[in-house]
Amino acid sequence: MSDAVEPAFPAQSGPLVLYGPAGRIEALVGVPDPAVARRAVAIICHPHPLHGGTLHNKVVAMVERSLLELGLRTLRFNFRGVGATEGVHDHGDGETLDAIAIGEWLGRACPGDALWLAGFSFGSMVAARAARHLPAKFLLSIAPPIGKYPVFDALPPPPCPWLVVQGEDDDVVAPQAVYDFIARQPDPPTLVRMPDTGHFFHRKLLDLRGVIKHAARDHLPPGA
Repeated sequence: MSDAVEPAFPAQSGPLVLYGPAGRIEALVGVPDPAVARRAVAIICHPHPLHGGTLHNKVVAMVERSLLELGLRTLRFNFRGVGATEGVHDHGDGETLDAIAIGEWLGRACPGDALWLAGFSFGSMVAARAARHLPAKFLLSIAPPIGKYPVFDALPPPPCPWLVVQGEDDDVVAPQAVYDFIARQPDPPTLVRMPDTGHFFHRKLLDLRGVIKHAARDHLPPGA
């Protein structure tokens, strides 16, 4: 990310423009209530851009809300070719490079803050890949598309606590593939199975909020 155009992290929630390997990146940042603020910032990655995924996705927005309520600053961004983000869809490769570039910028803009990575569906694959190149302190995967992307089996475990949330009635990601993947891990992530829940968490978004806040609370860094 070019130093010539590198901004500070905003003091208020709102839009942000960053620049990555393919050019302009459209982003939105969230700033928590100072009374609950923690020394942490989270990157949140959205679902597949060729199937309507954007930073405004409802699951992504609920992940952001959950983390803000826990006291983290947040950043969600549009992948290449979505909204005002430049470039073209790169099947996860370029998207991962953009997430890494954002994480490196956050390391400079928010020195001393713990970095969390989160993603929904395709975005969870991007976040999991980026976690191997950044000093991630927590990884959150919502409905990871294990079975659709063999890259998961090729990745070493992330060097941080890992939470996986999976709907038991997911009609896009095969839940059993997720369960089998987790069972194969030498140090398996924490798995939360949500009954009667499909891929997009329809009518279950508030339940998802509760799951995230309950499971992630023990991993929070000190207050700001």
